[in-house]
Amino acid sequence: MSLSIDQMHPLVLHVGLAVHNADWNWKNVKSPFVRIYYVTEGTAQVLLPNAKQTLRPHNMYLIPSFMEHSCVCDAHFSHYYVHVYEEHQQETSILDEWNFPIEIPADEQALVLMKRLCEINPHMKLSQSDPTTYDNSPTLIQNLLTNKQRTFCDKVESRGIVFQLMARFLKYATPKERSKDDRIETSLAYIRKHLYEVIDLDTLAAEACLSKDHFIRLFKQETGSTPLKYINQKKIEKAQLILVTDDMSIKNIAYTLAFDDYSYFNRLFKKITGATPQEYRHLHR
Repeated sequence: MSLSIDQMHPLVLHVGLAVHNADWNWKNVKSPFVRIYYVTEGTAQVLLPNAKQTLRPHNMYLIPSFMEHSCVCDAHFSHYYVHVYEEHQQETSILDEWNFPIEIPADEQALVLMKRLCEINPHMKLSQSDPTTYDNSPTLIQNLLTNKQRTFCDKVESRGIVFQLMARFLKYATPKERSKDDRIETSLAYIRKHLYEVIDLDTLAAEACLSKDHFIRLFKQETGSTPLKYINQKKIEKAQLILVTDDMSIKNIAYTLAFDDYSYFNRLFKKITGATPQEYRHLHR
């Protein structure tokens, strides 16, 4: 899978140094932004869906957006944090398309970068570490506006620092859902690029130079999912992001993602997430 820096459009939501004494304990955190940590002192644990990750000094950690996790800390623990958000208007994103390692060794320059990011963004430090105080729709929207209102030089330098921090994780990243068959890989790329459009199976089959029936069989063989189920999953994931970061009406979100039938969008959303779009937005406010 080819990479392009044009696929990354990161915005810094929060950055700072957090010092804790057995009080960094949060359950079922699930955020629409990527979290990057640089641990300076002490240890803590992050409970992930399928593993427990211990956070240790002089290492860096990345928690992907929408990955549910819990934090456990029973002693002194300090770390730099930066929360990175990708604007949902972008068609594709490296952060969405690649699997990043949770832990990597950190170098001295990474610490310098973290400190500099804090220095030029003092107003973006969290006043409280409790995710419920900042991980909600109104606060996210306000933080996005604050980000865009910064001086141009700070925006440029901040984005450059984020690129450098992400580069350390990209060194070990692997593409998601890498298909053994190039024809299906082409289809996956097409789906990611055209999420805001109606994606027709005949078009996908033609792009892959296969008959429709052959394409459906091969797609399921390579990905474990039917093309329609995969497309719907990706569209609903995008809808989740918009719901918690934008005031767009639910009907307009449905239309933006090329759902002509608003009722169908609601039913599909609940089937995949377990909540209606209205309930999902309410839970995150």
